[in-house]
Amino acid sequence: MELAKLKWQCRRGSLELDLLLQHYLDTAYLQANPEEQARFVALLQLEDEALLAVFTNQLLSADNPQL
Repeated sequence: MELAKLKWQCRRGSLELDLLLQHYLDTAYLQANPEEQARFVALLQLEDEALLAVFTNQLLSADNPQL
């Protein structure tokens, strides 16, 4: 996926999510293997509340198999 599009998708409704997602994109995405990149793209499709739940361990991966 195009980096500019991913960067835009990293902009969320909260500063915390913006910082977390943008940091990963800037520091690790390009070095990640294709499977991890695909998981990041899938993560970006989640709503902000679900993303916050993922980052605060309130949502288990089993509940969200695409992650």
